[in-house]
Formats: sequence, C-alpha cells, structure tokens
Amino acid sequence: QVQLVESGGGLVQAGGSLRLSCAAFGKIFSPNAMGWYRQAPGKQREFVAGFSSGGSENYADSVTGRFTISRDNAKNTVYLQMNSLKPEDTAVYYCNRYMNGIDYWGKGTLVTVSS
Repeated sequence: QVQLVESGGGLVQAGGSLRLSCAAFGKIFSPNAMGWYRQAPGKQREFVAGFSSGGSENYADSVTGRFTISRDNAKNTVYLQMNSLKPEDTAVYYCNRYMNGIDYWGKGTLVTVSS
C-alpha cells in the first residue's frame, strides 16, 4: 500500500510564493511517474506539473515559467515551488504517483490566492 501526504498549502496574496511537498510512504517501485494536479471549485482536475517515468519534466502551459517541480528520491518526496501566484491558481492541489499501472493520490492541500 502506498500513501501520499501533501503539505504546504495555505493562503497567499497574488504575486506571492508557496512550496508544496508530497511525501510517499510504503513500497515505492521504480521507475514511476509523479506529479501534481489541481482542482478548482466547479472545475475538473487538471495536470499542473510532473516527472515522467523516464525523468523528463512537464508543465501545464498556465504555470510554465512560474512553477517548478523537483524531487528528493532519498526521501521519496516531490516538491512544487509556486511563484508569482495568481488568483486563478486557487485550487486543491493533489499529489500523484503512477506505479505498476496504478494511480495513487494524496488527499490534497488547499491553495488560496487572494487578489
């Protein structure tokens, strides 16, 4: 069983920054894909940023140049540095890992950006 635990969400003013963390617990297989998704009120969950199983980084167009994904394999942790935040970035952010054909999700952390 794999458990993903996000942290780092909160309330920030537009133009500010936040850093999200996602720690994975349990049996982690390699290679695996990992990343961040978000879901705003009344909208579908969307991809934000991620590492493919081959290690390449990918970003949604809406966050390119503002968000950076990184990871610490020794800690089984993935991070999302979010800069120049905008009110439209307000959402619940979810951590995801895809291993052996299974999607694992965290419970999410709320990010609220005030104008």
